[in-house]
Amino acid sequence: VQLQASGGGLVQAGGSLRLSCKASGRAFKNYSVAWFRQAPGKEREFVARISWSGDTPNYTDSVKGRFTISTDNAKNMMYLQMNSLKPEDTAVYYCAAQFVGSNFYVTGSWGYWGQGTQVTVSS
Repeated sequence: VQLQASGGGLVQAGGSLRLSCKASGRAFKNYSVAWFRQAPGKEREFVARISWSGDTPNYTDSVKGRFTISTDNAKNMMYLQMNSLKPEDTAVYYCAAQFVGSNFYVTGSWGYWGQGTQVTVSS
């Protein structure tokens, strides 16, 4: 099982980026998936999650109304559309799959992780 994240980059404040995460190795249609991020010197934090079938997503408060998580079952892909980016969104973003815990905000609740993609937002 592998998750491959991509799509990060350097963008000015107010701009947009779309992160992608390719899942390979097995079908993920029964899993929940999520995005986390880790800024320098900080712990990895929850950003968003959704079930692979696309139920009502959950977002951390700081990204509500700006970020959208989605999946494409046919392509085994998950996405994070990020709009109105702010400098405080600067972090390495990680995709995760297979919710195995009881609290999806916690990194230990997720079974598989991608390698991370850097997002830098300049002011």
